[in-house]
Amino acid sequence: MKTITTTQELATFCEQARQHDYVTVDTEFLRERTYYSKLCLVQLAYDGNGTDDAVLVDPLAGDLDLAPLYDLFRDTSVVKVFHAARQDLEIFWFDAQVFPDPLFDTQVAAMVCGFGEQVGYETLVRKIAKESLDKSSRFTDWSRRPLSAAQQKYALADVTHLRTIYEFLRDELDRTRRSRWVAEELEVLTTPETYNIEPDQAWRRVKTRTTSAKFLGHLKELAAFRERFAQDRNVPRNRVFKDDALVELASTKPQSMEDLGKSRLLLREARKGDIAAGILEAVQRAGSIAPDALPRPPANKDQLQVNPALADLLRVLVKAKSDQFNVAQKLIATSAELDAIAAGKRDIAALKGWRREVFGDDAMRLCDGEVGMAVKGQKVVLVSL
Repeated sequence: MKTITTTQELATFCEQARQHDYVTVDTEFLRERTYYSKLCLVQLAYDGNGTDDAVLVDPLAGDLDLAPLYDLFRDTSVVKVFHAARQDLEIFWFDAQVFPDPLFDTQVAAMVCGFGEQVGYETLVRKIAKESLDKSSRFTDWSRRPLSAAQQKYALADVTHLRTIYEFLRDELDRTRRSRWVAEELEVLTTPETYNIEPDQAWRRVKTRTTSAKFLGHLKELAAFRERFAQDRNVPRNRVFKDDALVELASTKPQSMEDLGKSRLLLREARKGDIAAGILEAVQRAGSIAPDALPRPPANKDQLQVNPALADLLRVLVKAKSDQFNVAQKLIATSAELDAIAAGKRDIAALKGWRREVFGDDAMRLCDGEVGMAVKGQKVVLVSL
């Protein structure tokens, strides 16, 4: 197996890949000690039978620039194939503000083709490629060099079997005329907003049962400080302070270093220096927010006026549609979306695009009392009322 360590070698491989319809891509990275993922390895393969049609690319090699790979990503004549691409795309977006185009994600395609919810790569290798994977190197430190032969073999398998999986799913999507469904699903993966975390919105990721506007104002300012601090220093946000400490600070509203010392949950490192100063400044800012500018909690299930009987009927309907079209149920509509529909909400993903054709139109007819449901043999069918 070949490992590319220079820009020229990468450029040569990418030029060869351009002669093919697709290239499979995977990455190995570390994120335990940083805010942004540290790219440690890129695996690439195109359709071929030679010894150089699958390679490892070492971005840690001092003489290697990934520019040729990014040029290949921009080449719309070559499909870029990933499995569960989100974290890979995040790395490439932050490194070079580039998304692979066109993109194919075999996890999404497998859900559309009836392989279940969030199907793993190992499952597809077993079911489609009829092979097994050696997972002994799964939890390895990919930043350490040299890589062992077992590590290299493990990494390369993530793109070699992917060729067989892609070709199978591509043909199945063509047969069922569902390629458009996958394309709609992948739009969110190639949108910068998917990856750009705005500090002022970071509070929405924190779980809390408190809905007081003043509390949420402090939560917002403290979460924004933590996010900016973590981004600027490239450290995990939980290394600054954890969510439970964040909620505690929003409740206690410390005004001094002495107050910070009384915190039960704040790490020792956060009670001094730049973090402590940032916490106190965030609390002061929160205290100055005008009442009409305080954040409001997002509506949850308990706040929605859900018709429980209708919600139950919608769950039966989405299960029936999942069986009928052999599509993963949660891909059609999540439980939260079904509750929202039953509460009268209509700006819902399950009511748009291919989902509307499969589920949404009938869901609206059910909500409007135009149809009911009946059991016919082993199937649930719609009947006009």
